[in-house]
Amino acid sequence: MSAANSAHQAIPAVHRVLDLPVVQALSTEYGHDLTTEAVRAVLATLRAKIAEGGANVDEAAIVAEVGNYLTDLATPSLRPVFNLTGTVLHTNLGRAPLPTEAIEAMAVVAGGASNLEYDLGKGKRGDRDDHLERWICRLTGAEAATVVNNNAAAVLLVLNSLANRRQVPVSRGELVEIGGAFRIPDIMARAGAKLIEVGTTNRTHLKDFAEAISPKTALVMKVHTSNYAVAGFTAEVAEKELAALAQANDLPYVVDLGSGTLVDLTAYGLPPEPTVAETIANGADVVTFSGDKLLGGPQAGIIAGRADLIARIKKNPMKRALRIDKMTIAALAAIFRLYADPATLAQRLPSLRLLSRSQADIEATAQRLCGPVAAKLAGFAEVSVVPCLSQIGSGALPVDVLPSAALSLKPANAKRGAGTALKRLSAALRALPMPVIGHIAEGAYVLDLRCLEAGDEARFLAQIALLELP
Repeated sequence: MSAANSAHQAIPAVHRVLDLPVVQALSTEYGHDLTTEAVRAVLATLRAKIAEGGANVDEAAIVAEVGNYLTDLATPSLRPVFNLTGTVLHTNLGRAPLPTEAIEAMAVVAGGASNLEYDLGKGKRGDRDDHLERWICRLTGAEAATVVNNNAAAVLLVLNSLANRRQVPVSRGELVEIGGAFRIPDIMARAGAKLIEVGTTNRTHLKDFAEAISPKTALVMKVHTSNYAVAGFTAEVAEKELAALAQANDLPYVVDLGSGTLVDLTAYGLPPEPTVAETIANGADVVTFSGDKLLGGPQAGIIAGRADLIARIKKNPMKRALRIDKMTIAALAAIFRLYADPATLAQRLPSLRLLSRSQADIEATAQRLCGPVAAKLAGFAEVSVVPCLSQIGSGALPVDVLPSAALSLKPANAKRGAGTALKRLSAALRALPMPVIGHIAEGAYVLDLRCLEAGDEARFLAQIALLELP
């Protein structure tokens, strides 16, 4: 009998593995069906390895693999991480952190029934937009509003509702690409609108729009380039001029603000960004903007503007496919209430608090953490406090930076293999129970501490203590 045949015969039956005390304990924890699935999967993998001549039958190893299989399956793939990348509103890391008020509001409605689409006063069916519309109008000066699941959806719905099979002139310099390779021209095409490019990449004038308007034109559109900037010999048409042109031709004037903000950011020491209220005051009939960027809330796309146009948008059957759920509504409502008190907003809204944090405060955090981190990495990496520049967000003011401070982790004695050492260190930090995400720059792994507040320091150090050095 060959060694392979002998090994195959030694593989225990599924029921024998399930009867082992350790596996029975796993079955109690994870359930019989899931544990049986794990045993079968592990035994199948073992058979394949034996066929390739690379495995022996070991009962303890089988039990360990069953446990690993179940642990991996039960571990949530969506996990909290430490965002020390230097980008506060990081698209890949969930964008804006929510305030306690929003989280509590979500929990209240998540566990049971609520009046999501029920008018308690009239005792009949209601509209889910009613929970948010009054607040949006109050904060922006709009006549009416509706909310969908993100800003790309908002743009899609507006164009499909107001410009289906008709033309929409847009400046060539505003044909942006947003995250995941989604482009404004592609969204317009899917919405059924025909894009009419006007002007050039760097310069567009009012006459360019005027010459593009025809009986086939549905609306005039401006896209705020919140995720890039063109500098040098440039020109763009002012919002008030475009609004006047659209009004003179009896056309709606639509502005896609992208990120969108409800407050004057300069009041918090941040770079200027047009507010929704300013855009409406400048003559915009419809404005679209995100809920999870500068606004500091959950993922959502907000559409605000003229009541008659919002009514047309809400009648579009596509609106149902793009609507938000009760937890998003609860979170947004709680956040809008925070905006009612501008004096406390910077402390209560996490995204604004992190963005407006002083460099001195961040450096103090870095100095407190430097010693413990250096002690853990002794002999592997040199740890120092360095100045750095934080980014507001890849899709929100990406060219504006904020002075910050970071921990620089530079591999020791790895002049030739520094790149490999940095990749291993990055992987080890990502493998922690609560992963630590930084970035590699100038021969070091950099942890920008802007998003690590005092209340998070102990948790961070607890994770560093678990770090297994590569």
